[in-house]
Amino acid sequence: MAKKKRISLQEVSISAYAAEGKSIGHMADGKVVFVENVVPGDVVDLRITKNKKSYAEGKMTRLVSPSPLRIEPFCTHFGVCGGCKWQMLPYEQQLQYKQQQVGEQMRRIGHVSLPEMEQISGSPVQRFYRNKLEFTFSTKRYRTNDEITAAGDEELAPEQGLGFHAPGLFDKVVPIDFCHLQNEPTNRIRNLLRDYTTTHQLPYYDFRAHSGYMRNLMIRVTTTGEVLVNLVLNEDDEASRKPMLDFLLEQVPEISTLCYTINRKWNDSIYDQEVITYHGNGFITERLEDFTFNISPKSFFQTNSYQAEELYRITRDFAGLTGSEVLYDLYCGTGSIGIFCSKNARKIIGIEVVEQAIEDAKINAAQNHIEHALFYAGDVSDICTDEFFKEHGKPDVVITDPPRAGMSEKLVQQLIKMRAPRIVYVSCNPATQARDLALLTGTYSIKRMRPVDMFPHTHHIENVVLLELNEELIVNNA
Repeated sequence: MAKKKRISLQEVSISAYAAEGKSIGHMADGKVVFVENVVPGDVVDLRITKNKKSYAEGKMTRLVSPSPLRIEPFCTHFGVCGGCKWQMLPYEQQLQYKQQQVGEQMRRIGHVSLPEMEQISGSPVQRFYRNKLEFTFSTKRYRTNDEITAAGDEELAPEQGLGFHAPGLFDKVVPIDFCHLQNEPTNRIRNLLRDYTTTHQLPYYDFRAHSGYMRNLMIRVTTTGEVLVNLVLNEDDEASRKPMLDFLLEQVPEISTLCYTINRKWNDSIYDQEVITYHGNGFITERLEDFTFNISPKSFFQTNSYQAEELYRITRDFAGLTGSEVLYDLYCGTGSIGIFCSKNARKIIGIEVVEQAIEDAKINAAQNHIEHALFYAGDVSDICTDEFFKEHGKPDVVITDPPRAGMSEKLVQQLIKMRAPRIVYVSCNPATQARDLALLTGTYSIKRMRPVDMFPHTHHIENVVLLELNEELIVNNA
C-alpha cells in the first residue's frame, strides 16, 4: 500500500486562538488547520499531521516570524517536556484566551442560554504553584530531534532518566534539572535521588520489560511548609531501600513524612497498593482560610493551594447559603468544598464513590470540629433514595465537582429528579460541563458563570456555574 504523501505548508499566518491550547491557520483552499504551540500573529511553516474533510491538524516545523504577543519562555525544558506550553504568552493573554475558550465551548457544545460571563479569576501565583508533582524513573531518556540529527548514522546508546513522561510516549522520560512548578525542596529531592541512584547503580524501571527497581517519585508540599515524599519501587528490597531513604532524610531535613510503596503491577496507579510510612505521621496538613486538611499520598486535593481558596470562595458565594440549607456535596473527595462551606449550611451531606476519600473526609471534618457534616461512600443514584431524603432532608443546594469526564447521564437525571433550588457546578473541563448543562436546561436556568485559572501556563481551566430551578417548577414543588 502506498504511503500517504506528507503535506507541508510554508508561511502560514496564525489568525486566532481556538481551544485546548490550539490556534487556527488556513490551508490554501481555506480549510482550517489547528496547530499547537503557536500564538495568534505567528507566521510558521507546518507539517500536516491529520487531514480530514472539514479540518486539518498541523505541527509547526519552523517559526518564520514571531507574533508581537510572544515572550521568552522562562524554563530551559520548554518545548520538550510537554508541560507549561503557554510560557511564550504573557499571563494576561493566557487569561483572555481561557475566558474566550469557556464561552465558545458553552455556545458550541452546550447551545445554552448564557448570562454575561463574570471576569476570570487569575492565579495570584504563576510559578511554583503546584502542591503535588510526580516524576518517573525510566531506562529510556527521551532524545530530541536535534540530538538524533547530530548523531547522524551513529546509534545512540540508551540512557536512563528521571523526570516527566515525554508527550505521547509511555516509556520515555524527559530528564528534568529544574522545574518551575513546585517550591523547593522538590528540585533538590529529585536531583539528589538521581545522583544517588546513579552512583549506587540502582536500575530504573523498564516499561516494556516490567523490570528494574526505581519507578516513581511523588512530592507534595503545602503552604504551611510541610513536605511529603512517596517513593514507588518495583521490588521489596530492604537492603537497597533503607540506605536510600536514610540518605534522603539526612540530606533533606525539611521532609515531614517519607513513605514508600511497592508496586509490582504493570501500571503506575498506587490507589490499590499499600503506602508504608517510613518517617513522620503519614500525612501533611494544608490550610485554607480557617480550615485544615490532612493530605496523604493517595488523597485528592486541589493542586494549586493558592487558588483553591479562591475557587472555593466563588463556589460558596454562588451557593448563596444563609445557614438554614441542607447542602449536598457530590464528588466530595476528601470533603474540602463541603467543609469550606460548612459555616453557612445547616447540614452537609458529602457523597463520593472512593471509600478512602470518604474516610479522609470524616477525619477532616472531625479535626475542624464540624459535627453537622455526614459523608457516604457510593453512587449518588444508589444513596439518594426517598428513604435517605426522609432521614436527611432533600437538598436545598447541590454542589457537584466531577472529574474531567463530567457527570454521567444517570446522575444528571438524578439531579433533575431531586430538583434542588440551586446547583453549583464546578468543572475542570468546560467541554463536558457544557454537555451536562445542555441536559439540565429546561429544568434549570444558568444564572452565573465564572472561570477560575488553577493552572497558569497551560490551557486547562476551571469553570463555576450557578443554576437555579425554573420558577414554574419551584411553584409545582411547593
